[in-house]
Formats: sequence, structure tokens, C-alpha cells
Amino acid sequence: MANLKEIRNRISSVSSTMQITSAMKMVSAAKLKKAQDAITAMRPYSNKLTELLQSLSATLDADSGSKYSVQREVKNVLVVAITSNRGLCGAFNSNIIKKVNALISDTYAGKNVSVLAIGKKANDAFSKHDMVIANKSEVFDALTFENVAEIAEMIMDKFVEGDYDKVELVYNSFKNAATQIVMTEQFLPIVPVEGDNANTNLDYIFEPSKQEIVETLIPKSLKTQLFKGIRDSFASEHGARMTAMHKATDNATELRDQLKLTYNKARQAAITNEILEIVGGAEALNN
Repeated sequence: MANLKEIRNRISSVSSTMQITSAMKMVSAAKLKKAQDAITAMRPYSNKLTELLQSLSATLDADSGSKYSVQREVKNVLVVAITSNRGLCGAFNSNIIKKVNALISDTYAGKNVSVLAIGKKANDAFSKHDMVIANKSEVFDALTFENVAEIAEMIMDKFVEGDYDKVELVYNSFKNAATQIVMTEQFLPIVPVEGDNANTNLDYIFEPSKQEIVETLIPKSLKTQLFKGIRDSFASEHGARMTAMHKATDNATELRDQLKLTYNKARQAAITNEILEIVGGAEALNN
């Protein structure tokens, strides 16, 4: 059995770790509330804008389509991997990395795939393979629509110039603090809604023309889509970290209690041995 000093040191170490994980849990919980409110308020606007854009795009002639909806043979693919800048959030980052690797090895096998990293963890994972064309981790330092719009414009320009034939977003969608869903969305080219999902019979009044409205809405819709994905990932990160730190705190508490029990048993055994030695010594003197 370990000596009492070693057990006391372990109890002190585990208690310190428990205080750190508990504090990180509370910090993430506070940040989560703000991030959750932001993505909850944004989703209806983003979804409605996308729905309106797709409905209008479906009514346009093929010749008058947008430059962002041009379908080309897929040879060069850009994957926008959205992770976090920090760890200690469970499988949050590893799930994104696994999904991107699956896209590279399965869906786009034989294609030229590049990665745009939004988050240091994505940059660390894919830069070693020389796949990262840009690292935009600093966007989390000031997460505003204007900063995200600059990234979206860069992606849109590269698609229009023909550098990439397809752009995919991979991110964690926020469901609740304990659940994050890995999402893969086609960012470019834009695919108009077809079939029963295309609500083209709505009686819209266009001012100016339908073509001009669509051309104005498309860039805004794409920027909003990317902003929503990053916002979703940001909220998911704090939810995942809060859950991970909650479990870590529970595990540290359980380990501390076990160590205390072991310490008490060892202490009782030491006291018993001392008593037995004293009694044995007294008996020896009497004899």
C-alpha cells in the first residue's frame, strides 16, 4: 500500500484539477448562453433567406443563372473545416477532422482536395499534409459578420476564378449542450431547389427585376450561410467543453473520494500496527 504522504499528494493534485475543471465548466456555461441565443436568433433569418433564394433561382433560365451556380466537372475541391482554437472539449474537434478525412479518402477520392482551416485544431491537423491553403483561426477573436464576410468573399472569388469546382462546409451544428451534429453542406455551386421542394408558385412582386434581386441576394446569402456555420460551431464548442468539463469534474470527485478512502484505510492500518507494536512490547516487558 502506498505511503500516506504519496496519497496526500495525489489527493491535493486531484482536488486542484477538480477546481480547474469546475471553473472551466462555469466559464463555458456563461459563454454558451450568449452563443446559443445568437445562433437561435439567426437561424430563422438564414433559413428563410436561403429558401427565398433557392425558390427564385429555380425560376431563372439556365442562361441567366448566377456565376455562383455554374456546374463544372469536379476536379478541385475546397473543404472549409470549422473547428475550435482550443481543446478540452471532448470529441468536438476530432469529429470534424474524421469527417474531413472521410471526404478526402471516400467522397472525393482521386480529386485534388484543399482545406481552408477555420480554427487552430483544423490547421494543426491538415497543415502537416500541406493541404491548408489558408488559416483563418483569428476570426474567433472577433466573431462578427464583417470578418466572416471577408472569408466568404475570398472563397467566392476562388470559385468564380475556377480555382475550385466545389466548396463544402464541415462544422458542428448546435442541438443542445450535450449534443453536436457534424454537418456537411455544399457551399458552392448553389443548387436550386427542384421538384416538390421548389415553391415557385408564390406571388412575388419584384422591384427591380428578379434577375437583379437574385444577383444581390446570392452573395449575401452565401456570407450568411458561412456566418451561421461558424456561429453554430462556436456555440457547439462551448456546449461540448461544458459537458466535457462537467464529466471531468465528476471523475475527479470520484477519484478524490476513492483516494480519501484509501488514505483513511492506510492511516487506520498504520495506527493499528503501532498499537500492536506497543502492546507487544508491553507484553514482552511483563514476561
